[in-house]
Amino acid sequence: MTTWALIRDTFREAFARKIFWGLFGLSALMILFFLFLLKIDLVEGAMATVSLFGRSTNAPTDVDRLVRGVYGGIAAFLYTWGMFLAVFASAGLIPSVLEPGRIELLLSKPVSRTHILLGRFAGNVLVISSNVAFLVLGVWTILGVKTGIWSPAFLISIATTVFIFAVLLTVVVLIGVLFESAALSTMISVALMIMSPILAQTSTMLRLLSSEWSRQIWRTLYYALPKVYDVGRMTLDAIQSRTFDGYMPIWSSALFGAVVMSAAIAIFAKRDF
Repeated sequence: MTTWALIRDTFREAFARKIFWGLFGLSALMILFFLFLLKIDLVEGAMATVSLFGRSTNAPTDVDRLVRGVYGGIAAFLYTWGMFLAVFASAGLIPSVLEPGRIELLLSKPVSRTHILLGRFAGNVLVISSNVAFLVLGVWTILGVKTGIWSPAFLISIATTVFIFAVLLTVVVLIGVLFESAALSTMISVALMIMSPILAQTSTMLRLLSSEWSRQIWRTLYYALPKVYDVGRMTLDAIQSRTFDGYMPIWSSALFGAVVMSAAIAIFAKRDF
């Protein structure tokens, strides 16, 4: 099957470049961190002792609240350093397929250009998905065993992290098709991540900006660009059983990704190699 062959090729390259094992190793280190450094003693549904890095606290603490706080912290990690690492790791996998000799070989096969690009995209998403799932399930299992509290809501972070990564990956694909530059793909993706929490302060900035045209520019940028920060906030709210206002950050980010990916496919279909 052609699609599976393209995905398998992406996995092979990720293994060859040590990308998969690097992400897997970092995930394993975090799991070991929680396994060996976090010690929790329970007494009648409360924390009798919490020990981390050899320091202990003996103040009784609500177990459920602490565990949800830890889950929230891990989810926040995935939305910061985890996402940065995923973008850095994947940026080179798209331009590499366009290298002279390799792209000509692919185009000589009975497969459409759209199929090639989407297969490469799917392979990248699956590489990151496997590592994210390994990390989240590992930490969830350790905390569940240590505390006796199993919070299925934490598993939402797998879906939202992979979703936001897939949206950012469409930018990597577009820049890769246009300029064949892994460095530029990374810089623009990271810039979008940095801009997201700034643009999310829309209500405050609309009061501070002095002119209507500047406020309109701010609104346009906020609604047009992917909502990395907002989706992260929604994930934390879901994990900690808080309510959130609608699903606009999700569908607008998905729309952004669909538009960018469509542009990448259209440009790739017309390029001469």
